[in-house]
Amino acid sequence: MKTFIDLSVPITPRVREPIPAHVHYASHKDGALQAAAALQLEPHNFPESQAWATETVTLNTHTGTHVDAPWHYWPTSEGKPARTIDELPLEWFFGNGVLFDFTGKPPGYEATVDDFQQQLEEMGYALKPLDIVLVRSDADKYMYEERYPMMHVGVSAQATCWLIDQGIKVMGTDGWGWDIPLPLQAADYRREPREGVLWAAHYVGIDKEYCQIEKLANLDRIPQRFGFQVVCFPVKVEKGSAGWARPVAIIEA
Repeated sequence: MKTFIDLSVPITPRVREPIPAHVHYASHKDGALQAAAALQLEPHNFPESQAWATETVTLNTHTGTHVDAPWHYWPTSEGKPARTIDELPLEWFFGNGVLFDFTGKPPGYEATVDDFQQQLEEMGYALKPLDIVLVRSDADKYMYEERYPMMHVGVSAQATCWLIDQGIKVMGTDGWGWDIPLPLQAADYRREPREGVLWAAHYVGIDKEYCQIEKLANLDRIPQRFGFQVVCFPVKVEKGSAGWARPVAIIEA
């Protein structure tokens, strides 16, 4: 028996992110009006003057739960044109999950290589190529609050490099972003302008090809740290820097 755990946030303007979604709902009555106009009929020709219900959604490819493609980070990756979301191998997005728990760290903490290695030692697990790494900080519990983009633990550039060197191609977070919150990066840079502060983990993609899943949810519902599968196929946006996804953890009973 399998248990399926939804790891996505909903597409709704209620999620408090800087680029929110907008959803226009057309009712069944609206559908009858549309259908009648298109087919040279009258709305009352349809049962109870009702036809199809539809939604028109306006959103950025980085709104909601999504997968970042290498093209998002830089025009090139590993010395070649960076691949867009529709060019990536599907094999990357179905694999064994490994859950790292940073709920004991404060928002804005930057996870290090030592942090990941220590947790692996505690788990008694060694990362394998194409494992899908999930970083839990429970930031999704604040998704309907203004402070949501500030509530996650980020991952350092060094730790991101290290994960890729272990054969990881897809890594995800329940935070708004993979790096520490952007305002914290900016404040650090203003104090001491230097390279390696702004968007540092994302820029790892210039030299090492990989993908991030951002704005995951419900990682607290996964009952084990490894020994489960993750499915996170991105929507095929032509030439897109990202694609929306509905990641799912699959637990074998």
